[in-house]
Amino acid sequence: MMQRITSALVLLPLVLGAAYVGGPAFAAVVGVAALIAGYELFRMARSLGHRPSYVAGLGVIAALILDAYRPNMGLGRWALIFAAGGYLTWQVFHKEGRGFIYDWSIVLAGAVYVGGLAGHMVLLRNLPRGLDWLLFTFLVTWTCDSAAFLVGSLSGRHPFFAHVSPKKTVEGAIGGFVVGIALGTLVGQYMGMALWQAFALSTLLVLGSTFGDLSESVLKRQVGVKDSGSLIPGHGGMLDRIDSLLFAGAITYYFVIWVLS
Repeated sequence: MMQRITSALVLLPLVLGAAYVGGPAFAAVVGVAALIAGYELFRMARSLGHRPSYVAGLGVIAALILDAYRPNMGLGRWALIFAAGGYLTWQVFHKEGRGFIYDWSIVLAGAVYVGGLAGHMVLLRNLPRGLDWLLFTFLVTWTCDSAAFLVGSLSGRHPFFAHVSPKKTVEGAIGGFVVGIALGTLVGQYMGMALWQAFALSTLLVLGSTFGDLSESVLKRQVGVKDSGSLIPGHGGMLDRIDSLLFAGAITYYFVIWVLS
């Protein structure tokens, strides 16, 4: 617990400061986090005997983040096309192709999962009132995660998707849902949303946070590891830290442009 708190106290000022400044500073922070998370993901795949290219995978992730910051450049589309076609063509010149289809798929899917979803945080920050929406996303997501962890630690008895994440409990999930939705609904109304809008967005964010975390657990179970890495004391790897936000950022972005605009 103390490690989690200490790590949060170190990282929070950096993340919130970059979010406040916005522009290239925030895009850079998101980009660095996504590249580290992508490296952890490809390293996990390599531990199973696969050989996804770090260069191709991380290159596409970087392009997707840059594309979110400068959408008019179309870098994300070109990077995906090049990775799909170019990486496949590159294999033509190698006689040993056993298992390549898995490596190729891991590069593409992993880059979209990490880079494509993380890029929505940049897109969200660049919207009108982007800082407000970004902070709202952080607030609901982190509140849900923290409440679930605390309630589950104190009173968790019944497993919640034990086949994916053995330590998560129904009690913890309910605690995270209730606290996250309640706080999000209150803050959302203060920000000017109608009651139903604030409730709907908060509910979607809580669901996204919960299943974003569980989705990453699915990947870790495939590899047989508890954490994606050990970069952040008390939290594991970078992917462990941002898994909930990957889903949450995309949810808020599309809710804002489709419902609130």
